[in-house]
Amino acid sequence: MLRSDFYYDLPEQLIAQHPCDKRDHSRLMYLNKTNGDIFHYHFYDIIDLLNPGDCLILNDSRVIPARLYGNREDTGTQVELLLLNQKSKDIWEALAGPGKKARIGKRLVFGNGLLKCEVIDVLEGGNRLVKFEYEGDFFNILEKIGQMPLPHYITEKLEDNERYQTVYSKELGSAAAPTAGLHFTEELLEKIKNKGINIGFVTLHVGLGTFRPVKADNILEHKMHSEHYYMPKETAELINKTKQNGGRVISVGTTSCRTLESVATKEGCIKASDGWTDIFIYPGYKFKCIDGLLTNFHLPESTLIMLVSAFAGYDHTMAAYKTAVNEKYRFYSFGDAMLIL
Repeated sequence: MLRSDFYYDLPEQLIAQHPCDKRDHSRLMYLNKTNGDIFHYHFYDIIDLLNPGDCLILNDSRVIPARLYGNREDTGTQVELLLLNQKSKDIWEALAGPGKKARIGKRLVFGNGLLKCEVIDVLEGGNRLVKFEYEGDFFNILEKIGQMPLPHYITEKLEDNERYQTVYSKELGSAAAPTAGLHFTEELLEKIKNKGINIGFVTLHVGLGTFRPVKADNILEHKMHSEHYYMPKETAELINKTKQNGGRVISVGTTSCRTLESVATKEGCIKASDGWTDIFIYPGYKFKCIDGLLTNFHLPESTLIMLVSAFAGYDHTMAAYKTAVNEKYRFYSFGDAMLIL
């Protein structure tokens, strides 16, 4: 398939610049993946679309203030670092700008010396491997000097950084939010549980590779960046029990979906595991775990709209996106949601 097959025209004014006043008051499109029927709701109505015995699988990764502004230690030249993946305790993969100021061996200083690093490698594609030096707790230092890495298409200032976190975020490590979960409130999650719908958690630390533009005309030539995932034993058991009892496993977001499908592909079943995944899901993929998908509306020609098309069917997906534009849904990270069952 061609990248251009996944293009749609989106008026700029439909790109949400700020979150909805109340998380669960965003709009919700329901798409029947069997026949393509579309219905319109608010997100708090999701409880009526779920059945007792279903389970929701949520990504509990928490966004870190991954954007750092500092200087070269030798020249004082300004540099920017965007942390992507933690490779080991003090070694991170990062985007550096300007790249020519961050060659191998160069030392960078942030927060008046609270954080220092050395560039130890340049990876294929230009990302850097950097090794940090600091005293105290790394993530506490990030909270003091780092900035929230909002996507480039959000140009308005975010007043409350917690609105770019899910209410259940826990495991530090993401460079971007698992945005499908931004719509949930603690009260709505409690109502869902009280209806007999189970909730499980996985962790996938979202790197910007998920959102990297597809540049190849033939989508098969696109290579995904790796992201780290963790499948707890209790979540694996919940999924298997749900399947055995005839319930539906509904992935909250493309990151949860990629975690579940990665585990099912690598292990041949759902069981406790962790590792790195670069799974690329596009039309023709045979899903091995999920029965439903909750997701936001994604960029044209992105790997995310390709994943949605694989699950809902290409024609149904593109028709749903056309409807969303005509109905003036809000798009992207702070936008509205779609439930596909």
